Amino acid sequence: MNRFLQQPIWRFYDQSISMKYNSPLESFATDDTLCQLVGQLQSPPTIRTWVHDAAVVLGIQDHRLPYVQQGMKVLEARGYHPIVRNSGGLAVALDTGVLNISIVLSEQAEALSIDAGYDVMVALVKALFPEAADKIEAYEIVGSYCPGSYDLSIQGKKFAGISQRRLRQGVAVQIYLCIEGSGAKRAALIRDFYEVSLQGEETKFAYPQIVPSVMASLSELVDASLTVDTVVIRLQQILHDLAHEVHMEPFHDEELTLYSFYLQRVLQRNAKMLEPK
Repeated sequence: MNRFLQQPIWRFYDQSISMKYNSPLESFATDDTLCQLVGQLQSPPTIRTWVHDAAVVLGIQDHRLPYVQQGMKVLEARGYHPIVRNSGGLAVALDTGVLNISIVLSEQAEALSIDAGYDVMVALVKALFPEAADKIEAYEIVGSYCPGSYDLSIQGKKFAGISQRRLRQGVAVQIYLCIEGSGAKRAALIRDFYEVSLQGEETKFAYPQIVPSVMASLSELVDASLTVDTVVIRLQQILHDLAHEVHMEPFHDEELTLYSFYLQRVLQRNAKMLEPK
């Protein structure tokens, strides 16, 4: 097991139900808050689970698409709410079949390289799905949405993508895991967004040419009975094996004040990003 996952205490913040109908912007503010708290040793290392229904999280480059306003209207017409996130990558589809996990660690005792951060998350995912661990690979899946060198796939079909956020000596490694539903349908939604947002124009940045068939969910790839809820339970069991103590803790009052600061910042930044050009 990856040594960064073996901690004396893990804080576990489960928002897989409570955040479902809130904006993903609230989740990014939560991770920023945890980055500061964990980075400054005001909280133990933390693992957070979160789910958001019918949202498309756009990357920084996406808001520069020539016809992005028209693309966002396509998403909204299909019932999805677009926002812009504050970490790297490109557009990602979220719904109730997608489980997001954040691992938040401090760099005060030991620096964590970018690759080492990704490796921590890969190790956790393999521990979560022992029945498929030897089949899970990390490399870029061409034709997927939000492609990257740490795409997680089984037999060439991507089911997860990883990003990182670094702030105040804290590192949040974030993953979206497609657990339930159709990976290809999510990919088709993002493909249509790009087609309308680009309309064939040449751009300096190379946006992905999405091929829906290269994406799938774990219920399609591993076990049809897998659900978001069962994976959250698996995660809790793993944490109890990894740590001497697991603290099931939402934010305290003083932490909520810090969260309010980061939420305001994220909301203002998102509004500015999505202003019509």
